[in-house]
Amino acid sequence: MSRQLPYQRILLKLSGEALKENNGTLIGPVIHRFCAEIRELVERGLAVGIVTGGGNIIRGVQAEKIGLNRITADYMGMLATIINGLALQDHLEAIGIKAKLYSAFRIEEIAERFIKRNVIFDLESGKVVIFTAGTGIPSFPPIPPPLCVPSR
Repeated sequence: MSRQLPYQRILLKLSGEALKENNGTLIGPVIHRFCAEIRELVERGLAVGIVTGGGNIIRGVQAEKIGLNRITADYMGMLATIINGLALQDHLEAIGIKAKLYSAFRIEEIAERFIKRNVIFDLESGKVVIFTAGTGIPSFPPIPPPLCVPSR
């Protein structure tokens, strides 16, 4: 007997680090397990949204430490979330779960641009929606400007 769930929709944050294998592989077989668990949620009638991280590919803070500009590093991190989102979408579809990839960037060839009513329609249609590229704005929340020191 199936137990009634207290909610109809969930948002799952899937970090990039969670996709990384112990052997250093950036996207490994662990994604199969995540997708199987997501399928169980969908089969129980939940609408599922997923926010992907990109830390398995690049972390903005680490890129900045090796000399990359912070804005460039943030953009690279956002692109990494899209890579993970594509992998997740592909794996979900391979096991029979309809999925739609959304991006804060305009990359119509591989992802839809985030439009709230389209996301809601897809969720209500039983698709898993995958959100990538964060807000599309580097340094969000913004990095405070350096302190201004008046000249003497």
